[in-house]
Amino acid sequence: MPTNGPYEILDDRFRTGRCANGDSRLEVLYDGCRWAEGPLYLPAWRQLVWSDIPNDRILRWDEATGTVGVFRTPAGHSNGNTVDRQGRLVTCEQGNRRVTRTEPDGAVTVLADRYDGKRLNSPNDSVVRSDGTIWFSDPDFGITSDYEGHRAESEIGACNVYRIDPLSGDVHLAADGFEGPNGVVLSPDESRLYVSDSRAARIHAYGIREDGTLSGGEVFAEGRDGVHFDNIRFDDEGRLWAAALDDGVHCYDPDGTLIGKLRVPEPVSNIAFGGPKNNRLFITATTSLYSLVMSVTGAPRL
Repeated sequence: MPTNGPYEILDDRFRTGRCANGDSRLEVLYDGCRWAEGPLYLPAWRQLVWSDIPNDRILRWDEATGTVGVFRTPAGHSNGNTVDRQGRLVTCEQGNRRVTRTEPDGAVTVLADRYDGKRLNSPNDSVVRSDGTIWFSDPDFGITSDYEGHRAESEIGACNVYRIDPLSGDVHLAADGFEGPNGVVLSPDESRLYVSDSRAARIHAYGIREDGTLSGGEVFAEGRDGVHFDNIRFDDEGRLWAAALDDGVHCYDPDGTLIGKLRVPEPVSNIAFGGPKNNRLFITATTSLYSLVMSVTGAPRL
């Protein structure tokens, strides 16, 4: 398995696709978290926000100055962050067991905190479609102990993926049968929803019907040799990049073949493309925030 700096080439498509042509080393942007997740690049501000879950805060890194500050604390033991089509921050709050939206004036609106009258477990990651539909994963990671939330019994009794209707705001069950649903991402054409199941070490792919309901759910990729997946992101050529915890970052061809990896010195939790050209990969890994400027470009922004 040839390597080139942080790049491990498993298939020639990783080389020919220019996936290994970026920076020769990872850059450490910050080191001081307990468990970092949820990176999100905000182009208008040239800033990246991310969650430090056990420390109950959202941090902010400024690209122009390299400085890091606290964006919000307490933050409900926040995990995944994304933006809606109006540029508003959408956050999965594990500790508060809800999905929220931050309004332009800083007010926080609760988008979902219950399903069928029962409290959610601990929302983890979300994605927003162009019509305003929001899908989010709801594992029990934030209620199994007090480290990343508050220990409690699950009222729902299962770990599912839900859909928030953009018109009514109603919360619908989108997909079930997971052991620990985690990362969620839309394909670049918004025709499919991909969900990583961390405990089952699989990534599932679902078709999206016109009414927003899902079909299929076939296994797109499966972790081997103890590999488990966290969040997932697409580049603009349809390759899927997955945070693979102890095994760095995995890159999958659109046909599901693992073609390469990025080696990271700490267990990787989440990834996000950003920067002015959307070709800077930000990596949250245990205590640190890393970045790597690549020849690969992330899928188009919202």
